[in-house]
Amino acid sequence: MEETTTQQTLYLVMGGRVSDPRGNEFQDPESIHVAGVYSTYDSAVEAWRANAQRTVDDAEMKYVVVHLHKLLDPAKK
Repeated sequence: MEETTTQQTLYLVMGGRVSDPRGNEFQDPESIHVAGVYSTYDSAVEAWRANAQRTVDDAEMKYVVVHLHKLLDPAKK
């Protein structure tokens, strides 16, 4: 019998001031705001949207969703 395991998914929502709004290079990595870690993509997007909308008037502020589970085990998709 085959063993099936489900991979835990984790998403990090973080943001900060970027040097170029088209890129992901943060000006001061030590001051990045970590909004949280979420177990579903939908909840991560909700947190990303709330933070991005809160800083919408600042073109140098950028929030992103990072797929932590892909970084923790890059061999699995």
